[in-house]
Amino acid sequence: MEDSNSGEIEPPPPVVHRRPPRPRRGDVTPEGFVAALRRRLSSGAAVAARASFAADSGDESGPAEPSSSHRRGGSSGDTSSAGGGGGGSGGDFTAFSFRAASPVHRKAKESPLSSDAIFKQSHAGLFNLCIVVLVAVNGRLIIENLMKYGLLIRTGFWFNSKSFRDWPLLMCCLTLPAFPLGAFAVEKLAFRNAITDAVSTFVHVILITAEIIYPVLVILMCDSAVVSGFLLMFIACIVCLKLVSFAHTNHDIRQLTISDKKVDNAFSTADMDNLQAPTLGSLIYFMMAPTLCYQPSYPRTLYVRKGWLIRQVILYLIFTGIQGFIIEQYINPIVVNSQHPLKGGLLNAIETVLRLSLPNVYLWLCMFYCFFHLWLNILAEILRFGDREFYKDWWNAKTIDEYWRKWNMPVHKWIVRHIYFPSMRSGISKEVAVFISFFVSAVLHELCVAVPCRIVKFWAFLGIMLQIPLIILTSYLKSKFRDTMAGNMIFWFFFCIYGQPMCVLLYYHDVMNRIGKTG
Repeated sequence: MEDSNSGEIEPPPPVVHRRPPRPRRGDVTPEGFVAALRRRLSSGAAVAARASFAADSGDESGPAEPSSSHRRGGSSGDTSSAGGGGGGSGGDFTAFSFRAASPVHRKAKESPLSSDAIFKQSHAGLFNLCIVVLVAVNGRLIIENLMKYGLLIRTGFWFNSKSFRDWPLLMCCLTLPAFPLGAFAVEKLAFRNAITDAVSTFVHVILITAEIIYPVLVILMCDSAVVSGFLLMFIACIVCLKLVSFAHTNHDIRQLTISDKKVDNAFSTADMDNLQAPTLGSLIYFMMAPTLCYQPSYPRTLYVRKGWLIRQVILYLIFTGIQGFIIEQYINPIVVNSQHPLKGGLLNAIETVLRLSLPNVYLWLCMFYCFFHLWLNILAEILRFGDREFYKDWWNAKTIDEYWRKWNMPVHKWIVRHIYFPSMRSGISKEVAVFISFFVSAVLHELCVAVPCRIVKFWAFLGIMLQIPLIILTSYLKSKFRDTMAGNMIFWFFFCIYGQPMCVLLYYHDVMNRIGKTG
């Protein structure tokens, strides 16, 4: 140690010391103390202590203040290392390495919410916050709605005395199976070469046209409810699509089997099993199965899961009741007290659309889950139908085109099989084939809505056709900005915030105006 009188520096302390000797108060720090300190800090125990301290402090690169469990670690006689005491190897270096002289900033790091680091960590806590806020906000809206309107659900919401006026629609629905039977008779004659392909195609066109016109005439001639008319048109459109698939598929089977038409690829065993003439059993199964594309045989499950089926039926009833509650308790009061969106003020229309968007989103999601997941899976389980890909992850769609490919798989497969690829094979360009596909979809949507409402405003038709420029826009954004969710935001905005609420308001006020004029 340094002598205060002579100023001479003594040699460094021997290695056997367990702790670097401390300089006396007022003395200059000796070189031996620094050398010993560096040896202690470079030891394995110091590295372990710094690592444990980094874990406690959230620093992944260097030491900081250790936790109390580490400070009290070591032998039973150790005291707090921050105070410099204690025996054992763990307390030899902590006198310095966890004090104020130890550096805490050791490398450049980004803030967690910066653009370079925001996607490199979990946001589960923020997601939980969104759930809590969503529950709180919707809870307040529910309480506000009940305080303002009371409970609006009526006992006659689903069925009342006026429902008996819709019996012609029920009879029309029960007579629709006559058209598939007629199509089956035509195919039997065609496979026996009793009629030519041209004649069979002509008869199929007449049957399909009659099948779609028949319910339209019944609805227009009867004073039926809008919901009843919509259900009939919905079922009629499904039968129409099934008839088209039945006729087109059997025509192609005849071309491949009877005419020995060459194909590009060799058939597998499963494909050969589907190149068969239709039977009455295959037609009945197809008309009941949750698919729009005909084939003589389908993948089947081994058995029916009765317990699982009962649970799905219970969920279906629950979500059907939830849909009725949302319509009657939330959507009806907003729509009834609103103005026509194209005749009132702009701000008033925006406010009404935004107010209607929230219950509309909930209704749409419940409808999707109730029909595409529950109802179609119930039918598939009863019929042991194996292919149950009725939808894909459309909620993650980055383009409108991707949404339409994933939202409704039965319709998507039907359009691709019977419209898009046949148009491409006939020499039509891809862009025109896409336009034809959306045109057919727009016509079917307009039929399902305009006929029950008894008005022709083409709102549903325009809503589908306007998807084409949105497809171009979102596809451009995806190619321009890779891995962007801008297209997904545009999809959610135009479908849930603007598109569907606007269509609901337009059709409601047009129906009310029609009723007011006829009444």
